[in-house]
Amino acid sequence: MPALVLVEVEIHNPELYEEYKKHTLATISKFGGRFVVRGAKTESLEGDWNPGRLVILEFPSVQVAKDWWNSPEYTLAKNIRYQAARSKMLVVECNGEIGVN
Repeated sequence: MPALVLVEVEIHNPELYEEYKKHTLATISKFGGRFVVRGAKTESLEGDWNPGRLVILEFPSVQVAKDWWNSPEYTLAKNIRYQAARSKMLVVECNGEIGVN
């Protein structure tokens, strides 16, 4: 089943975060992933949630998403992100095809 990775990012070093972004796309593609949302404008409908940057990725499965996150390829980018931003990330298993009820 497909999986989504949701990332809330608070960037404190924009220049270094740009470097992180340069390293990330190829790692996502290598694992069959794609961006669904990348830093688009958000608006809170309920609660007190106003992320500085929201990213949503789609992968073929939860296991593939975990493999990407743990991969040597992404580790380089991840270490840059750790220096440039504070993040929260979770993986969600979709119960069926994305976009299908």
